[in-house]
Amino acid sequence: MESLSPLAPERLYRACDEAVFSFATTDELTDSGALVGQERLLEALSFGTGIRSQGFNIFMMAPESCARHSLTLRFLSGRAAHEPVPPDICYVYRFDEPERPALLILSAGVGRRFKASLDTLVDELLTAIPAAFESEEYRLRLEELNQQLAERQAAAMAEVKAQAKAEQVALLSTPTGFTLAPRKGDEVLDARAFRQLPEVERTAMEQAIARVEARLQEVLQQFPQWRRETQLHIQWLNEEMVMFAGGNLIDELRREYGGCDPVLRQLEAIQQDLSGNVNLLLGHMREGALPAQLLARYQLNLLVDNADSSGAPVIYEDLPNLSRLLGRVEHHVQQGALVTDFTLIRGGALHRANGGYLILDARKLVQQPMAWEALKRALFAREIRIESLEQFYSLASTVSLEPEPVPMELKVVLIGERQLYYLLAAYDPDFGKLFKVQADYQDEVDVSPENLQRYARFIGWLARQQDLRPLTRDGVARMVEHAGRLADDQLRLSAHTQELTDVLHEANYWAEHGGEQSIAADAIEQALDAARRRASRIHRQMEASVLRGSKFIDTDGAVVGQVNGLTVLDLGNYRFGQPARISATARLGTGAVLDIEREVKLGGAIHAKAMLILSRFLGSRYAAEGPMAVSASLAFEQSYGMIEGDSASVAECCALISAIARVPLSQALAVTGSINQYGQVQPIGGVNEKIEGFFDICQARGFAPGQGVIIPKANEDNLMLNRELRRAVAEGRFHVYSVVHLDEALSLLAGLPAGEADERGNYPEGTVNARVRQRLAQLAELQRRQKAAEHEAAPKGPDEES
Repeated sequence: MESLSPLAPERLYRACDEAVFSFATTDELTDSGALVGQERLLEALSFGTGIRSQGFNIFMMAPESCARHSLTLRFLSGRAAHEPVPPDICYVYRFDEPERPALLILSAGVGRRFKASLDTLVDELLTAIPAAFESEEYRLRLEELNQQLAERQAAAMAEVKAQAKAEQVALLSTPTGFTLAPRKGDEVLDARAFRQLPEVERTAMEQAIARVEARLQEVLQQFPQWRRETQLHIQWLNEEMVMFAGGNLIDELRREYGGCDPVLRQLEAIQQDLSGNVNLLLGHMREGALPAQLLARYQLNLLVDNADSSGAPVIYEDLPNLSRLLGRVEHHVQQGALVTDFTLIRGGALHRANGGYLILDARKLVQQPMAWEALKRALFAREIRIESLEQFYSLASTVSLEPEPVPMELKVVLIGERQLYYLLAAYDPDFGKLFKVQADYQDEVDVSPENLQRYARFIGWLARQQDLRPLTRDGVARMVEHAGRLADDQLRLSAHTQELTDVLHEANYWAEHGGEQSIAADAIEQALDAARRRASRIHRQMEASVLRGSKFIDTDGAVVGQVNGLTVLDLGNYRFGQPARISATARLGTGAVLDIEREVKLGGAIHAKAMLILSRFLGSRYAAEGPMAVSASLAFEQSYGMIEGDSASVAECCALISAIARVPLSQALAVTGSINQYGQVQPIGGVNEKIEGFFDICQARGFAPGQGVIIPKANEDNLMLNRELRRAVAEGRFHVYSVVHLDEALSLLAGLPAGEADERGNYPEGTVNARVRQRLAQLAELQRRQKAAEHEAAPKGPDEES
């Protein structure tokens, strides 16, 4: 096997030449690159907002660090600006069913006008109605009706009196009514005098009294009817006065809103209610002033006012709970009881976004009680029905309203992480029916000449969005390099805007302190260094424990069964690498490889899988036709937390081979990489942090000959190493090797060729693999002798003795 050469310094980093940019500062650039590399996302958003079929709502899959809300708002606002303005949504009093307020859908702007008109109508009715009933005309006409009744009654009684006089009958008025008595001349006869009259005269008088009484009864029976007729005329007069007070106002509104049928129907209902409640109005006026609350039902509850809108609405609801989504019916306390009316209906985000777009955070939505179920029901029914959480759970006994549902036509855009999308798709059967469009945010952007120019515009747009100083060409080039480091890739750039924006804010701070008018590369470098210093306390403490000798890490010499592995610790906004000593032991045994981490439950499932792969690789290579007479163990020294992942399996395998063959391994090298069952080295994550973690230890101790790291060749394109490390590599004080197969790493660590098997499976003498075979053969022979000795020492039976 040919000796491996370390990677050249230029292979460890992809620099961005500022000469590729022709601008002086990003102020010269447009915002056209704000969604760089998001062609698939834009296509999905365009399709999702263009198709109007039910269920084609959008789920935007994007991490929180990509400014997903502002990007979605920006796209939808541009789209909505060219769409029609939706109508106003209003509620009015339903006179036949007060508990079910009626819905009024009016053209944009009409709702505000009509509300103002009805408010004016109510105000004028409050003064015009009392004024009409206090007017001289009303008083005279009322007196005239009463006078007509009195005159009619008087005329009828005069007729009766005339008949009584003609019949010689006295008509006497008593507290209880009228009575009739016989009369002779001007004298009214009492009972004694009447009995003393001749019988013929008495009979004539009785007949006369009967005739007058019949006529009197006939007249008296007509009085209630005449009074009812008068009351009816008074009622007509009252209605006429009310219509005189309000009818002209309502007629003016009819003329103003002619052609708007919902308004005309409501005006007709108001007029009929005014006419039908005259007595109620008069009753309140007799007790005092006309209460404003009595006429409040003629007002209008403008739920959604689109008078000032241009285009379709784009609404983002930050707290998507049930009431803020569907709306609510408020109550107020009146004489110790909770009461409500149609004016206390409040709209929700669905009302405001109706006819446009509603943006919701998926995680916040599913965390709110019943909000997700309510949204699904609204989307299925295509209507907004206002319901409270208490109604959902039947917890409230308070009488409330049931507003008429609002027809719904909108697009819902959910924003959330990919994991949440897949969970909803897997566990909620309704999810796929309602959110059929997935818009997937591209986390990384491919590096190309065109994309570099677009990325420069993207960086300039970020600075303008945050009201920061413009960037110079070298500043943009440094940001491009940092984006490559964030992506851990030489061929891609990170599109996570939040991390880039944070760097720009800090670089702007340092540029301001330096009196600069623009952000140059030096300010960005200063910002990155300062951010690392602030977050590196734990990193430096762990590094200090290595330098003080508290944690055992060798960086020179050679040791059997010991190798430096590389690990990564993630503290949220700060990741750093740390070397870890991996040790192995080997003795006579039955071929088992003991993973100490797994045995004490400090090893995760992926690490356990890697150990099984490793043991199978060793068995198939060195003992394909029989058991391995060895028992080995592996451990991460001074590790007291969980060990997870397979990136240490190359180092673990080298340590095991070293322990079996008794070949010392160089401690000047650290190893990372995953191994498969054929010994091929597979890529791992966090390669930059791992390399820099070991480099920091070597640099702090003072470089020793041969120091460096071994990484998988598949990770070469992920290298974006820091400036100090690249300088050390260029000066030959540190080395980075990339390997394809385990044998290459083994050769570098052992300083010996690993050895390739011939056709018979034998390895060249003096190679590492040959030494492994020799040691295994020795152990197998020792095991055979031990078994033979045990057999000889065992007591023999009668048959065996004979």
